[in-house]
Amino acid sequence: MSEKLLEIKNLKTSFRIKDDYFAAVDDLSLSVNKNEVLAVVGESGCGKSALAFSVMGLHTRAKIDGNIMFKDRDIAHMSPSELNKLRGKEMGMIFQDPLTSLNPLMEVGEQIGETLFLHNKALSKEKRKEKIIDLLNKVGIPRPETVFNQFPHELSGGMRQRVMIAMAIANEPELLIADEPTTALDVTIQSQILELINELKDDMDAGIILITHDLGVVAEMADRVAVMYAGQIVEIADVHTLFENPKHPYTRSLLNSVPNANEAQDKLHVIQGIVPALQNLPREGCRFKARIPWIEDSAHEEHPELHEISPGHFVRCTCYKDFDFPESEEEKHGVS
Repeated sequence: MSEKLLEIKNLKTSFRIKDDYFAAVDDLSLSVNKNEVLAVVGESGCGKSALAFSVMGLHTRAKIDGNIMFKDRDIAHMSPSELNKLRGKEMGMIFQDPLTSLNPLMEVGEQIGETLFLHNKALSKEKRKEKIIDLLNKVGIPRPETVFNQFPHELSGGMRQRVMIAMAIANEPELLIADEPTTALDVTIQSQILELINELKDDMDAGIILITHDLGVVAEMADRVAVMYAGQIVEIADVHTLFENPKHPYTRSLLNSVPNANEAQDKLHVIQGIVPALQNLPREGCRFKARIPWIEDSAHEEHPELHEISPGHFVRCTCYKDFDFPESEEEKHGVS
């Protein structure tokens, strides 16, 4: 049986806009087990990165409600000093853009060494350098002794991402959050980075939250998938169930938007509309309702909840029972 590593309960992360707070992550609950990859997917603006930063305690101006239980400790309400002992040691994060996340004025070896020093001051300078070289080797960086003395701008995008991964795993964390780890990398490098993350999961028995909008990456990497829309989880299931039997209209729309090499397509499916701005999010009823106007209002729940429709497979709102893709433009826009 899988051992639960992280359990998020009714998390609400709100940001102040003018005189009011608006939730970017709204009453969200999910868990991550050891030696598991949980993928969190959805469009830009649906709250994926806000969730990651909430777990890591990196929001400085957000209002956090609910509980984030990491190894039975509630990190949502920890003091900054307590969190600093966890971050970089028991919890690591690979950020979205390594060029802006790495310090341009520090050599690679110095940056990784800082992470090691903060959590293991007893480690001698020589041992620290040995460990850094070993980490650079582990993440597949050629000529690690040379890269040790280089600055981030002297490295390619793929190499910088590997340096970020080396920093994130330097102290062998039990929880690793990868926020769009392959964005802006070419396909070959993407594949290498994903393979590396998978190896690290097995080597360290770590729980991994993989945040992405790339469904190909999800199919290759994930054990379970949480589909996020407008700050809420709308569907969660194991990866095979989600791809073989998606239920929520948003999940089905995302999967339908992916080009299929085996089928002739005149045009790509486009999901109607966009994720509303934070202050314009509908806080009652089905949040995806406006983007599927051909579905009757009566199909939606007034207060949508996650329903377990089969073991481990949860879907929000009952509208999935009546959903199908429209056959005409008139139907698509709710015109009968």
